[in-house]
Amino acid sequence: MDRDGTDREPPLTSYRKPLTRSLDRYLDDVSGELSVSVLDLPTGLSYSYNRGLRAATASIVKVDIVIALLLKAQRQGRGLTAWERSTAARAIRVSDNAAASALWSAIGGASGLAAANRKLGLRHTRPGPGGAWGSTTTSAADQVRLLKALSSAASPLSAKHRRYVLGLMGNVVPEQAWGVSAAGRGDAGVALKNGWLPRLRDGGRWTVNSIGRVRDRGHTFLIAVISRRNSSMGVGIKAIERVSRLVTRALARAAAQR
Repeated sequence: MDRDGTDREPPLTSYRKPLTRSLDRYLDDVSGELSVSVLDLPTGLSYSYNRGLRAATASIVKVDIVIALLLKAQRQGRGLTAWERSTAARAIRVSDNAAASALWSAIGGASGLAAANRKLGLRHTRPGPGGAWGSTTTSAADQVRLLKALSSAASPLSAKHRRYVLGLMGNVVPEQAWGVSAAGRGDAGVALKNGWLPRLRDGGRWTVNSIGRVRDRGHTFLIAVISRRNSSMGVGIKAIERVSRLVTRALARAAAQR
């Protein structure tokens, strides 16, 4: 078993060990801890690194919260109200914390999120206590499962609701469009959500996360990068962007060699 924890390999696997070595070399000189998981939908190629890492979600959980809201509306056989739509848009597009807190209450808090995550097949995501939605913990692999629920017809979400969430993620404000978007060439094919938070329990060091779908040159990558204990937000962003480029380019090269 490789360091990435993978023992079930697709037909072509030669990219995995060299990619793991490249990430080891790069991350040896970077503060903090990082995990990445990526899936290329057209080819089925995938990769995970440091899959045992669990980190606080910070604001990436806002996608999960909005999905939980949509699942609740589906159960009730209705569409979103005008208030729900505007609040969901603020939570995703501008990462409004008050909007996320209002939606957290609307879905039933931690128990509502946990129920939604069971439907979504998430395995490692634990809702934060009380109103502390940003303290929800997760894995990179679970975040790719969440992204797959936005990209697959097998999702418990309707096609309309999948398009709705991806539409919000495709229109985040420009200053929040960093992160996994670095895997693409231009932002036209990017739908993402980022999270960032200095944590007292880590001595004020930064948790920085980025999740999203990136379409580029015939590939559709679902990418999740989570990190913690970064010396600054900027250091975390730089690492996420470098790792996003490394893993997606490795998968693209592997697909081209098939």
